[in-house]
Amino acid sequence: MPDRIEGIFTELLAEGRTALMPFITAGYPSMKVTESVIGALEEAGAHIIELGIPFSDPIADGPVIAASMHQALLSGVTPKSVFELVRKIRPTTELGLIAMVSDSIIERIGPEKFICDAADAGIDGLIVPDIDILVAEKLRDLAADRGMSFSLLIAPTTSQERISQIAALSTGFVYVLARVGITGESHSPPDIAPRIDLIRQHTNLPIAVGFGISTPQHVAAVTEVADAAIVGSALVRRMGESDDAVIAAQAFVSDLAGSLCAKT
Repeated sequence: MPDRIEGIFTELLAEGRTALMPFITAGYPSMKVTESVIGALEEAGAHIIELGIPFSDPIADGPVIAASMHQALLSGVTPKSVFELVRKIRPTTELGLIAMVSDSIIERIGPEKFICDAADAGIDGLIVPDIDILVAEKLRDLAADRGMSFSLLIAPTTSQERISQIAALSTGFVYVLARVGITGESHSPPDIAPRIDLIRQHTNLPIAVGFGISTPQHVAAVTEVADAAIVGSALVRRMGESDDAVIAAQAFVSDLAGSLCAKT
């Protein structure tokens, strides 16, 4: 089966462009908003959307995303309802749709069933931030069999040996953390160029950078050296604070997309 995420990055690279990857919590502030906002973000210039599957014990999420997941869970959002939503909207969007999901959810459902249900719904890839890399190969292979990307996280403190292992396990792209700690907004743009140069010694995959990326200036700084910028907390916060979450999200992402750097 074709890998939509690989295709998106291949096309952007050929055109000398970089990608914007907004993160939203599935079901926040409601499933209706999630359904509407995906199309709005595509119009605003997003290329891939990360759908956070709500989890009761977020691994690396700061207070904004943790609170959004808590509210979504209280509203009854489940992996099954997220898949049903994706199945409904998949025919209407060309966006890449990636599930950000805890390994404990995958294990509870069963890796084979989770991958099957996700792929059948139209999910294009997985980010599994808390999986043990010693057992990640099986899940990566299950995802690959269904044309889904599989991305793991590289932290600022990750050793070169572990970078090589993570890069070898990842497909589609590698997710690089711009800072140590949890998700959340930051005031200053990250100085990631040396880290990106190091990681490129271990992989030819596109590199997407997240954690603390929260302004158009941050997006410009990230995509000057990396292939994609991931923005989460700043977007989720605006959606929660606005009387019209869809309009707020679209306006913010449009500003971010306008700051993407071209590749020469």
